[in-house]
Amino acid sequence: MTADRGVEYGAHLPLIDLGEPRSLPALRAYVRAAARLGYRSLCANDHLVFSRPWLDGPTALAALIEASQDMTLVTTVGLPVLRGPVQLAKTLAAIDILSGGRLIAGVGPGSSAADYAAVGLRVEERWRRFDEALQVLRALLHGDSAGFEGEFYSTSGVLLEPGPVQRPGPPVWVASWGSPAGLRRVARLGDGWLASAYNTTPDRFREGLDRLSEERRRLGKAPEMFPSALATTWLHVTEDTGQAERMISDVLAPMLHRPAEELRSAPLLIGSAEVCAERLAAYVDAGARRIFVWPLGDEVRQLELFRERVTSAVQP
Repeated sequence: MTADRGVEYGAHLPLIDLGEPRSLPALRAYVRAAARLGYRSLCANDHLVFSRPWLDGPTALAALIEASQDMTLVTTVGLPVLRGPVQLAKTLAAIDILSGGRLIAGVGPGSSAADYAAVGLRVEERWRRFDEALQVLRALLHGDSAGFEGEFYSTSGVLLEPGPVQRPGPPVWVASWGSPAGLRRVARLGDGWLASAYNTTPDRFREGLDRLSEERRRLGKAPEMFPSALATTWLHVTEDTGQAERMISDVLAPMLHRPAEELRSAPLLIGSAEVCAERLAAYVDAGARRIFVWPLGDEVRQLELFRERVTSAVQP
């Protein structure tokens, strides 16, 4: 930890098919490599439908519990509105039990209109539904038989058994891109903040941390005890400028439906080891202490390059 300046690094499961279908043996090898290289968290994102084939996140995370050894398992993020808060709570409790209490339940409303259309919900309702679903999820994971009564959900008398290993339940971290309303929700209802690396900058991340501290003080909560993480940190270390450009313009831009110019100007960890180290150092200087990387292609080698040539260059 000293060499990493007190920063913990995590690895996202490469759930997106970038030209090679995913298999359980390949994912096991990836997870074991991440553990060997000192990554402390294993993360799984969640989409129902996507611009590329997407392996189901909670299922994959559960399948890799044994391979993950003692890594923290993080949903980045689970979608209680789309999956249903009761159904997701049941899944999260099972992962926590089977992992021996290693789960962080990261949750968010989801930003994909296609996901909402697929389950027959109006995307315009996502924030109202999410506020309720988040409270339902916490009540279920904490074994609160009083449950929750709201506009969309009613779980009075619902008790999920068996309950999670962690007591009163696994920590529930709330995702936000950093808007004032989003950070107020994080401070009010979350046990931690999941920021999106490709939707922020070091300066905005620092501002978000400061705003969270202010909001938690206002709520009478201890700001210094509140953890955060930078998730979905796209990663591709290469000294070939053409390859870095292709990764942005041919892979990320169409996949995320973002203009290549916008992604090109963002502080992504895509490019030479020196450029990636400079951008990583800026986030660390801004206060990031948990950073979850998502390698794009040649995943095991990218995990190695990140540890050998990028994190090692961020001076303690």
